[in-house]
Amino acid sequence: MTLMKKTLAGAAAIAMLAAGTAFALDSSREVYFTAGTHQFYVWCTGGAAGSTATQDGSTAEDAQLKLYESLKSGGKANCWPVWQGKV
Repeated sequence: MTLMKKTLAGAAAIAMLAAGTAFALDSSREVYFTAGTHQFYVWCTGGAAGSTATQDGSTAEDAQLKLYESLKSGGKANCWPVWQGKV
């Protein structure tokens, strides 16, 4: 195996390992209905920038409503959390 092939194979292996650790969210349907910390993308209208947030709840829906109420009380009534998965 040439040095170029070894380098490319090593880089590919590192990229696969890094991708596995970067996406640690579980977005299966089963975890939507479980208690814990859920991650949301906060989508806002009116040109406001979106962001990512986490919230604890008995289900994803419970966590989503808690996060929405928190956003609304903070003056961001034009934002809505969109579930991404469980952390």
